[in-house]
Amino acid sequence: MIAVDTNLLVYAHREDAQWHGAASRCIADLAEGQGLWAIPWPCIHEFIAIVTHPKIYSPPTPINKAIEQVEAWLESPRLVLLAETEDYWSKIRPILLSSRISGPMVHDARVAALCVLHGITAFWTADRDFSRFPGLHVKNPLVS
Repeated sequence: MIAVDTNLLVYAHREDAQWHGAASRCIADLAEGQGLWAIPWPCIHEFIAIVTHPKIYSPPTPINKAIEQVEAWLESPRLVLLAETEDYWSKIRPILLSSRISGPMVHDARVAALCVLHGITAFWTADRDFSRFPGLHVKNPLVS
């Protein structure tokens, strides 16, 4: 199962993003495809925070449009939402220790742990920082 990172969601949504076309096709292919695909809940929260932030986008996406976008993804019958379970700590603890991260990178470790916990086979992201997390197969679908 493929999971997608916040940056792909943002690029797919924002028509003014440099990678909009490629990201939009990637997300559409997953959403309309036959295989399961996933979004970690933290990535949905981060998506809303980024696209509605006036210091990141001018003009920012209105909150109702951001929510409509999330709801459109949620309509995909093959979408799996990744959330913490009782086994979550057993996955994030070794990731935190082995990757030697701190500060804002803890958010990325959370996403990585959710993917490992749920058996994600590929994590699609344009963020190279995710390559530091053991057990997570990272791919940037926007470049060949």
